[in-house]
Amino acid sequence: MKRIRILRTFAFALLLGTIVSFASSCSDDDDDSVKVGYGTVSGTVSDLMGNPISGVDVTISDVEGSVTTGSDGKYTFANVSMEKHAVSFTKQGYVTISATVLANSFDENKVASISLSMVDAKSKITGKLLDGNNNGLPLAGVTVSINAENTTTSGSDGTFAIEYLSVGDYTITFSKAEYVTVKKSVSKADFVNDVANLGEILMSGSEPLPGLGINDLQNADKWYYNEYRGGGNADAYPHWDWACDYFSSMTFVGNWEEQWEGTTLRIQNDGDQQKNPANLDTFDSFTYGSKLISEDNKILSLRVRTHNADEASPVYFGVQVVDLSEAEPTAKKVGDTKTYGSGDYTDFDFDLSEYVGKEVIVAVGIYRKETGDYWKQLVLRAIRFADQKVEGWNWLPGTEVVEGWKLTTEMVRSTMVHTKKSFTGISPMGAGRDVNMTSGYPAAYQSWREVSHIGHEWAYMPLNKDPEVTPSEGFLIKTKGGDGVVNTKVPESYFYSKYAIATGSNKLTLKTRNFGSNYTYFKVSAVEENGTVTHLSPVSNTATEAAAAEDGCWKFKHDKGGKDNPNDYASFVYDLSPFDGENVVLTFGVYKGEQNGDESKLVFYNIDLN
Repeated sequence: MKRIRILRTFAFALLLGTIVSFASSCSDDDDDSVKVGYGTVSGTVSDLMGNPISGVDVTISDVEGSVTTGSDGKYTFANVSMEKHAVSFTKQGYVTISATVLANSFDENKVASISLSMVDAKSKITGKLLDGNNNGLPLAGVTVSINAENTTTSGSDGTFAIEYLSVGDYTITFSKAEYVTVKKSVSKADFVNDVANLGEILMSGSEPLPGLGINDLQNADKWYYNEYRGGGNADAYPHWDWACDYFSSMTFVGNWEEQWEGTTLRIQNDGDQQKNPANLDTFDSFTYGSKLISEDNKILSLRVRTHNADEASPVYFGVQVVDLSEAEPTAKKVGDTKTYGSGDYTDFDFDLSEYVGKEVIVAVGIYRKETGDYWKQLVLRAIRFADQKVEGWNWLPGTEVVEGWKLTTEMVRSTMVHTKKSFTGISPMGAGRDVNMTSGYPAAYQSWREVSHIGHEWAYMPLNKDPEVTPSEGFLIKTKGGDGVVNTKVPESYFYSKYAIATGSNKLTLKTRNFGSNYTYFKVSAVEENGTVTHLSPVSNTATEAAAAEDGCWKFKHDKGGKDNPNDYASFVYDLSPFDGENVVLTFGVYKGEQNGDESKLVFYNIDLN
């Protein structure tokens, strides 16, 4: 591979922390006129702390041979023609650095002094390239680069190593003729014992979805749950309410916007985009995720409306699936391309039965019907997976595990097992709310993606009350106030997610707090795949006050804790070991346990399974 070469002026050397000194003073640093005869180049090489570095190879352009620094970091290179040369300093584990010696650098004793510091570069980035066009076999000959000066090529076994790096942030590009270029990011945190291992990276010669190669799709967000709701209109409050809209935390490609009536997929139509060709087989804008299809969720239902469309000039849209287990994965349409041109909501269904038993990429998108000025918008209000078509503002059909929860055994069985173990309720940014939903909370919800936020990673079930999504103390769910009905069997709202319980991930810890002088009633429940529900009691807690209450609830008071003082939250710890070896849906619900005229709030600072 090519090592990093730094050919810079004295000013850039200072930027690196190096000190380059020349024994003679030159009024014209660019003077490379030849002096008659030969001289000596000498100096000292040290690290950034000023400690001498031994064993550095020193070479001079157009001069044969090399010399090596001694234990004191000093070197002497004799018989150098007194003219312009590049002097390079190289040692494994350090960034190679160069300096320039000019004719005028040699003093009256025919000596030019070059002393400098070298940057530690013992780190490396490694990985293995696999061939998506050839059943995942090792892929040789891939150019792996950080920049033009730092490039290597994958070997016959597909492996690569970019060496002589400092720990830092990098963007790695993988390219090979007839393959889709892949980019990977590496941060300082990725280096462990001076190595950042990217693991296996699959490259292919196609983009099954526009702009997305096989490797991108392998790393797609998972659609763990069977219901996704968008928009802000409270058509059936609180089930359909702006605070319960998580569409804007999902992955989108192309042109999209969060609007009051839903999340819109829009034709890319700005400037030169109008020259894009019409194509009813390739999405113009879309959302996508990885979904395990089963008998319980094999029918995908879309609740949509349109903008800038009518019956004569409708929106063209549909669903495509990419099966990554195929030898050459491609995007396949599910059913026919759909058309719709009304501002009224309606429901369309797509049969995914062909993929039962497989985890596949499911994409929902809009097509460009015409070239030129073609502006259409498809408003997504819901994406729902069930064993039948879902219509209207209803909850998903099936047999409830507890009457009134709206959580069915079908949902429990077909919810995907979550792969993460730790989640925060602290939002990275605040959320404003404007009439068109075009700013504020969509950006805040998108920021959830970067921090494993509970609002993005868990499913929210707003049975009677909406949440507060971005308070500084953490995401919180709450009860109704004075008009609420006391009920310790059915929660006001709850979160749920599914986990594989086993040694190492069978202890659950919730850090929480509440507000005011009243108790907050909440319940942690485990739902097995056969529908059995077990309400859990904490094995320990640090709340100011806490006690068991009716129907498996616990009530507590604890008014301490904030994002800047996390140790002040109350911790509730649960033992999940009775479920070792099982996939279990866990729920956190808040209940109207007493009539006191106030809202009761359950704050989520974080949830951890370990």
